[in-house]
Amino acid sequence: MTHATGQRTTTKHDVALDLSGLACPAPLLGAKQVMDDLAPGQVLMLVSDCPGTFDDLSAWVKYTDHELVGHEKVEGKRVAFYLRKGRSAPPAANAVLDIRGVSCPGPIVEAKKLLDGMRPGEILRLVSSCPGSPADVRAWVRTTALELVEVREPQPSTYEFFVRKK
Repeated sequence: MTHATGQRTTTKHDVALDLSGLACPAPLLGAKQVMDDLAPGQVLMLVSDCPGTFDDLSAWVKYTDHELVGHEKVEGKRVAFYLRKGRSAPPAANAVLDIRGVSCPGPIVEAKKLLDGMRPGEILRLVSSCPGSPADVRAWVRTTALELVEVREPQPSTYEFFVRKK
């Protein structure tokens, strides 16, 4: 990357992938395959000479937890793009209960009704905006035959709980 001082710096990366000569969307597809195998926080340096790669990657990272850390011209029309892997994808849910706006214990009461009708091994994605829900859901799961697979906060004051029925 080039800074305002005119100094050129190279971002540290864990994996390099040169897809020069391939037209879009091949660089994006290649990046996705490599990113799937990286650990969260690792950086991929993708080299491409396709003029649409920047737009493709910029749009893609908006729909993933990945980050386009930067880019720099390397030689000719080739550009190195640096992508940092975000968190892993959320678990696949068999049912979704979006209960934003409902105060506790409402989210747990409604989740229990839904989980009672689900089969063992199935996952419920419970979405809540109640500030007490993180503590309430954790306590509830500890006292039941449920497993809290993951908790996310995709935006401030919105919580996603992935609850598996055992």
